[in-house]
Amino acid sequence: MSTPTPPAETVTALARRYRLELDTGTTPGTPTWSLVPGITEFTPKIEPTQQDVTTYDAEGWSEQAVTMLAWSVEATLAHRAHPTTGAFNAAQEFLRKASQSFGADSYVRVRYYDRNGAADAQQGTALVTWEPDGGGPDEVDTIKVTLTGSGPLVEITNPAAGGGTFAAEGKSLKTSGGEA
Repeated sequence: MSTPTPPAETVTALARRYRLELDTGTTPGTPTWSLVPGITEFTPKIEPTQQDVTTYDAEGWSEQAVTMLAWSVEATLAHRAHPTTGAFNAAQEFLRKASQSFGADSYVRVRYYDRNGAADAQQGTALVTWEPDGGGPDEVDTIKVTLTGSGPLVEITNPAAGGGTFAAEGKSLKTSGGEA
């Protein structure tokens, strides 16, 4: 029996690799992608709906089939404001306003991708839930945002492809001692 070759992938990806953007454009078919700043936690999810399809032919073993997929993104945001005017960040305000709207105004187009250029890039339309975390006088203002997918989540070409940390040719990761 032979021993499998160890994988070449030995660097652990960091959770902060994700970037979230939303389409704040007003012209249909011409997106204006705006960065959602201040993300402190980011959790994309795809959850399958499974149905029992067991038949007598399975000889007592249960069989399942995926009949639907649902997607969502949960993110915690540090609520960003302009240092001089105090105005809240426009992209974060776009999310807040959508969460308080009805009909077409309650949907946002979003995309998220690996900021280092990896092939992990998705886009879809979602409803927004905006939940301020509250807190004491010594805490910062954070918001829990949930994007609940409405329709498909599609793979897209990563907008950062070719320009990220791992995608750029010739770059290497260095240890704290400076060796490659």
